[in-house]
Amino acid sequence: MVTIINYDAGNIKSIQNMLKRIGVDSVITDDSVEIDSAEKLILPGVGHFGHGMRNLHQSGLVETLNKRVLQDKIPILGICLGAQLLGQGSEEASEKGLGWLEMEVVKFDSTRMDDQLKIPHMGWNELSMKKESALTDGLEASSRFYFVHSYHMKSTVKQDVLATVEYGYEFDAAVEKDNIYGAQFHPEKSHKFGMKILENFAKL
Repeated sequence: MVTIINYDAGNIKSIQNMLKRIGVDSVITDDSVEIDSAEKLILPGVGHFGHGMRNLHQSGLVETLNKRVLQDKIPILGICLGAQLLGQGSEEASEKGLGWLEMEVVKFDSTRMDDQLKIPHMGWNELSMKKESALTDGLEASSRFYFVHSYHMKSTVKQDVLATVEYGYEFDAAVEKDNIYGAQFHPEKSHKFGMKILENFAKL
């Protein structure tokens, strides 16, 4: 069973529908009691970093999440904004992130990019894997994932970077530290490649 955290900041049904397609049971909840008994967590998210963190705090879930992730060490997968919230903070907002990873979120640097490349970054890109991981086990070398974002993750710990992608320049597309995983891309919109990511996560 995978528990999808509902904090009014994600395309939650798309994730649940993809999990259903691969035969994985899931529940969507904002109930701390349910989260306290969860086996695995997904933190979805689209939109503004500050809005997402404010919603998490207002939901009263941050304390429960800290316990489950940092003490109980259950697997958690952050997706898009959900992945960005795993870090220390973002150039997009004054709010601090969850602080579980030594990572900042920065806006795309247009001075390093070709004029033809638009922000937000929208579309399909191949990942460059930086280490082996149970999350990406069995993926093809040419696996492509769907991105929609104007800000990206920037880990300060090289060992936490699971994969990068090239869009004007190389940036961190997936991170991993112990039981904490983050994907800047949308596996729920990435067809068979995204299915494999979610299937691997469900098996952790």
